[in-house]
Amino acid sequence: MLELAGIIILGILAQWVAWKFKIPAILPLILIGLLVGPIAAEFLSDDGSKWIEPIWNGEKGLFPGESLYYFVSLAISIILFEGGLTLKRSEIKNVGPVITKLITLGSAITFFGAGVVAHYIFGLGWDLSYLFAGLIIVTGPTVITPILRNIPLKKDISTVLKWEGILIDPIGALVAVLVFEFISVGGGGGFTKTALIEFGKILLFGTTFGFTFAHALAYLINKKMVPHYLLNVVSLSSVLMVFVLSELFAHESGLLAVVVMGMVLGNGKLKNLKELLYFKESLSVLLISILFILLAANINMKDLLLLYTWKTASLFAIVVFIIRPLAVFASTYKSKLKLNEKLFISWVGPRGIVAAGIASLFGSKLLKQGVEGAEYITPLVFMIVLGTVLLNATTARLFAKMVGVFLKRSNGILIVGASKPARLIAAFLTKKGKRVVLIDSNKNFIEKATENDLEAFNVNIYDDELTDNIELNDVGYLIALTGNDSVNRYALNNFSKVFGEHGSFRLASSTEVSDATEEEKYGFFTPKDDYINMSEAFRENPNITEVKVANEVEYQNILDTLEKEEKAIPLFIQNKKGIYLIAEFEKAKQEKKDLVLSYLGKDIGDAYKIEEEKLEV
Repeated sequence: MLELAGIIILGILAQWVAWKFKIPAILPLILIGLLVGPIAAEFLSDDGSKWIEPIWNGEKGLFPGESLYYFVSLAISIILFEGGLTLKRSEIKNVGPVITKLITLGSAITFFGAGVVAHYIFGLGWDLSYLFAGLIIVTGPTVITPILRNIPLKKDISTVLKWEGILIDPIGALVAVLVFEFISVGGGGGFTKTALIEFGKILLFGTTFGFTFAHALAYLINKKMVPHYLLNVVSLSSVLMVFVLSELFAHESGLLAVVVMGMVLGNGKLKNLKELLYFKESLSVLLISILFILLAANINMKDLLLLYTWKTASLFAIVVFIIRPLAVFASTYKSKLKLNEKLFISWVGPRGIVAAGIASLFGSKLLKQGVEGAEYITPLVFMIVLGTVLLNATTARLFAKMVGVFLKRSNGILIVGASKPARLIAAFLTKKGKRVVLIDSNKNFIEKATENDLEAFNVNIYDDELTDNIELNDVGYLIALTGNDSVNRYALNNFSKVFGEHGSFRLASSTEVSDATEEEKYGFFTPKDDYINMSEAFRENPNITEVKVANEVEYQNILDTLEKEEKAIPLFIQNKKGIYLIAEFEKAKQEKKDLVLSYLGKDIGDAYKIEEEKLEV
């Protein structure tokens, strides 16, 4: 009981440490597992026993016989099902040619390159070499996101790394599963006609069961034949049922079945997909926390000593410093990415949770089958995982500065709220050369924004999804423009440090318009206007007008004129240094001459007018 409770407590503690210090969770999980397992047995225990013994040895241990193997199999099936749920056909089409090539051509180069290297350096059979290669294809988002979260990068670089990690996770898992099954049916005696028939059965039953039960589950959920409070547990039990049934009909087909099931559900018309994803994500966090401490603890010191050789360093160096760059440069050939951007993407390729988990599962299976060289699979993959995570976590920021992709100033603008006035303001700033991102929980607003070529995300401000988005690393300004004052305050209170490095502003509430002090007004989007005023000004004239300002007298005259008008709101000041909000400009006390002032709403005349920004919203 103490060991089981200890694993859960240590696992969740490791997840919290990872969140607190913004590092991949797999790092503290595996280190804790190694500490309570082989390290404790070798250096800390008087009797040479592990502090946590995953397999029952007659005196202590958690899982008797093959129970650990069964637990790992079921846990990996749930994790792979979640990975399948996240793989969308539409996303593959929309992410662009570079990412598409990375997950196809890049994966192929990694697969064949790493397989050849493993074969010739460690002398592994071709089958095991390519199993190792299939396992290290994956670079999951759970390891890339924490590493890049605090590195301000251009959106193109963050997007490539983010989507590569998301899309390649289930693809890499599927490749590894297929290679393993091919090895299993070969039985070490070559790929005979019988073995190929068995492999065909695995493909047939795995895809058939996954496809059929995915549609059956979607039908039951969409027809509301499953009550809402049972939705998640019915889905979980369905995944386990598909895994077990598929295994009964064709041994080793279960993992393929759950990946296919997840992919079919993720690309179907399941009404409760988002809710299902949240549940599976929470469950995966718990399972991963338990799983990786167990798997690391199950490794013996003799397994680790297998890596204590120049061959290990050579394999690691070739995979990281030759094969990864080769895959990236081949995939980005003739793309718009610059040389320094390609170099940074080549440097950042940490392997993740799926690779380590499946390696442990397959390694233990092949050892029981007596496959020669199988003892190398788990420690080699763990070495690649730990090595790449440590390398990237400690050097990514420095390397970004060395190759010149580190943004010295984050000038992107995040606007919370995507109403018509907000979309007009975003379009205006985009035309001025700014990167502007709109977020809103209203899907209709976001659809309208994207239709007008604005960058927008359907995000709930209260979700963690926002801070996990590494594509927003170049954002340095936060502006809250919703009609809900509590949402605006929440946005600034919780995200100013993340997205408001150079300034955070919100719409004033109706009471603050008259009661706020001069200092408080410096934090407002406009000094004397709330959401209602902004909406009325937009209805009066849904355009942004620019006027020239020669000196301070003209500047004050225009502001006075706008203040007298009920439906005209001053927004921005532009000078040779850049574009500023009125409050931001006033606070900086910059020189008030040779300016351009922009305002929304009622036309105040042609005396200083440059043009009227007619933008679709």
